[in-house]
Amino acid sequence: MPDSLQASKIQAAAPSDSPYLLNWPRQITPAERKSLLAGALGWMLDAMDVMLYSLVLTYLIHEFSMDTRTAGFLNSLTLVASAIGGLLFGVVADRIGRTRSLMVSILVYSLASAACAFSHSVTQLAAFRFVLGLGMGGEWTAAAALIAETWRPEHRGKALGLMQSAYAIGEAVAALVVGLVLPNFGWRAVFLVGVLPALLVFWIQSSVPEPTLWSDRRIAKTPRTPLRRLLTGKVLRAALLATTMNTCALFGYWGLFTWIPAYLSLPPSQGGRGLSLVKTTTFFLVLCAGKFLGYSTFGFLADIFGRRKPYFTYLFIAAALVPLYGMTGSPTWLLLLGPLVAFFGTGSFSGYAAIASEIFPGEIRAAAMGFSYNVGRGVSAVAPFVVGALAVKHGIGPAFLLQAGAFFVAALLSLMLPETRGHQLT
Repeated sequence: MPDSLQASKIQAAAPSDSPYLLNWPRQITPAERKSLLAGALGWMLDAMDVMLYSLVLTYLIHEFSMDTRTAGFLNSLTLVASAIGGLLFGVVADRIGRTRSLMVSILVYSLASAACAFSHSVTQLAAFRFVLGLGMGGEWTAAAALIAETWRPEHRGKALGLMQSAYAIGEAVAALVVGLVLPNFGWRAVFLVGVLPALLVFWIQSSVPEPTLWSDRRIAKTPRTPLRRLLTGKVLRAALLATTMNTCALFGYWGLFTWIPAYLSLPPSQGGRGLSLVKTTTFFLVLCAGKFLGYSTFGFLADIFGRRKPYFTYLFIAAALVPLYGMTGSPTWLLLLGPLVAFFGTGSFSGYAAIASEIFPGEIRAAAMGFSYNVGRGVSAVAPFVVGALAVKHGIGPAFLLQAGAFFVAALLSLMLPETRGHQLT
């Protein structure tokens, strides 16, 4: 039985009572399960490769004699590249398929991460981080479109939330890799571990099918719709609002979480809190646990209460917590506040994947999602640089006040979004 037909029968037969809501994992189809696993693993390993840079940043600053401005600029360069990659791979995904685009993006970011190990200058490191960013942006675009078009509306939020939660697992894996590899083999060996995600491509190629929606459009030879359709009517308004909101949220996210490892580990004379490698790794793992819970919980709330209300709540609370986290000098309070900041400061991104997939038409969905999400990420690329520049005069913690303001603006913009829960994709 085709997966799409099986899913429709399950949807028609399934009651809307609480037992079904509790037993939803038993109802998913093989295609749904495989798409989620592929997207989540790709996003998890993407996060691992990206976070390796932040976790060894203190050592890179020493190795290449960088100041915090330069260190922030390198991460900003990666984010600019991710915006380009998101748009590029979005167009590719609409043309050749979600799974093929996903495989190529994984190969790009994993090989580029390993190449960082061979850097002998800031320029070389910057070039490899730029290429990594291209794959990073493409992975989210392809994976989000793959899952959104494969899963049924009543569970789409949960699936995308679980995919997004894999990012926190990837960051935790990165922390473990650094904790195990760095003391024994140095920072170059840490980056070499980044090539391992390339192995995932072999499983995706053999096991993960294209979404039926994409295949049906391909079989029907649906005329290709140009991206300029984004510039018409309600689609334009929704695209502008979602992109602006996402830009503010991502500005807050990247400016904050890029610098948290350095904020914890750098000495007070350089604007940090002077924690040891062991404490920094421990605190970061606890923070990753908060991220995971925030991402995964949001998906369930979005399927119950809609996309808009949880989105606002998460961002509003994050805006209130970030200044407290940035101004405290107590290790105890850093440990307690870290997972809460992570929970609310990251969880809303689970909702953005659902929102973006539901406001754009199917024939340009991946390209439009890639454009909307990654334009926001590209503009937000200045955030690590700005925080690094502010940290020179004021310290890293006080610089986080800017990120709190960005979260607050994003929260207000979210109230203007259309509610798309239960939207049937075409």
